[in-house]
Amino acid sequence: MQHSSIHWFRKGLRLHDNPALLAAATDCCRLHPLFILDPSSSRVGANAWRFLLDALRDLDGRLREMGSRLFVVRGCPEEVFPRLFHAWGTTLLTFEVDTEPSARQRDTAVAKLAAQHGVEVVREVSHTLYDTERILALNDGKAPLTYKRLQSLLASLGPPEKPAPALMQEHLRGCCTPCQVSHDIDYGVPTLEELGQDPTKVGPHLYPGGETAALARLDVHMERTAWVCGFKKPETEPSSLSPSTTVLSPYLKFGCLSVRTFWWRLDEVYQGRKHSQPPVSLHGQLLWREFFYTAGASIPNFDRMVGNPVCLQVDWDDNPQHLHAWREGQTGYPFIDAIMTQLRSEGWIHHLARHAVACFLTRGDLWVSWEEGLKVFEELLLDADWSLNAGNWLWLSGSAFFHRYFHVYSPITFGKKTDRDGAYIRKYLPILKDFPAEYIYEPWKAPRSVQERAGCLVGTHYPWPIVEHRAASERNMGRMKAARAQRGTKREPPAGPSAAKSQRKKPKVEQR
Repeated sequence: MQHSSIHWFRKGLRLHDNPALLAAATDCCRLHPLFILDPSSSRVGANAWRFLLDALRDLDGRLREMGSRLFVVRGCPEEVFPRLFHAWGTTLLTFEVDTEPSARQRDTAVAKLAAQHGVEVVREVSHTLYDTERILALNDGKAPLTYKRLQSLLASLGPPEKPAPALMQEHLRGCCTPCQVSHDIDYGVPTLEELGQDPTKVGPHLYPGGETAALARLDVHMERTAWVCGFKKPETEPSSLSPSTTVLSPYLKFGCLSVRTFWWRLDEVYQGRKHSQPPVSLHGQLLWREFFYTAGASIPNFDRMVGNPVCLQVDWDDNPQHLHAWREGQTGYPFIDAIMTQLRSEGWIHHLARHAVACFLTRGDLWVSWEEGLKVFEELLLDADWSLNAGNWLWLSGSAFFHRYFHVYSPITFGKKTDRDGAYIRKYLPILKDFPAEYIYEPWKAPRSVQERAGCLVGTHYPWPIVEHRAASERNMGRMKAARAQRGTKREPPAGPSAAKSQRKKPKVEQR
């Protein structure tokens, strides 16, 4: 029997390595590729919306090349599907597995509705390297809390599956996508304005969304064989004026690029060559993604402090002024403010830049809850992946996974290591561009005459530092130590082999 299929795109906005889409096209007489826009369900800002709309337009274009189309429908899936099942005579619904707790609830509700309408449901794993459920089953249903533990579990599973073939014209032989003349009006990809987003709020269009851009970007990087083989994440530069990493993360987040395709393309480059190893290699970065996806899928309240069993319970300060200054790049620390300005404008910042501003907001300087930082990143980052965003904030705030809480990123000296002249600060904070290099990281120390020559008076044109870093970090380390002592004898597992040694040292703030 031939199906009338709906393939429901959510993430997985691509035709390559999309086994659920292939399942929809198999033995199919009518195919409706569907994306449901639920603007009420997201906190994301204009840059991320633009990326998504780019991706949807690209997907629609690629489907059109095969005689199909994308149907974009607005609303809540639980309300949209009964109407569509009826209108389109649907017998099969396919979609990619989503591991996030809220997505799992939504998918369970939709599967129940499908059963009530006599619609078969097929779900396929392709957003992660492995089936998260299999990893958890190997670990007695619990998330592995260290990278090494994850690696040992994956060793027993063997390498990730090879990508599924890309959807081609022959897959759609005998299968039509019913399109009316009014398709663009009824089901077209909307504009930013139609979604209530202000198009003047978007920054430079550095990273266009979509599968076409994702595969082109992947190809460019895979041609740099020496760079790929020598890649070590900690050795890349946070203050580089052009990205020193791949910036494939937004494409992985939206599924414009398949993580399995990325893994096996890397494997081809590595073959017969000496190359870096996990956790610092590019394969290692994809395993970190898997680590946080597995944690997010199984740890209750993973994106919150209260009710999160792996999270240190900390009495963070409620300080809206400090949070606002941090978010808007007005802390008076140029390195921090330049990073936050780049984030707001471009939607992407280097991972070490993320470390610096996350540490500054939480245990380093401002003692504001990591949950507040998480919300800001969720709004402003193109790659704000729920599991990775929560996992990294837990890590950087010293709340879980990472326990060397006395390692603090200095908002002054850390940036100087790779950018002594302050070119990064001059680019993103042009108000400071005429300061001499000796004062660019600490403009408040410049004599008034120097400030006048630079055309920027601290306290008038650029703020004084919001806190005194050394005093604040010393005080916060004491508070962190107290929070950990309160946990009593219930010791967390160390983040890695060096963590156990570090616990035995007498802590003192180490400025990075």
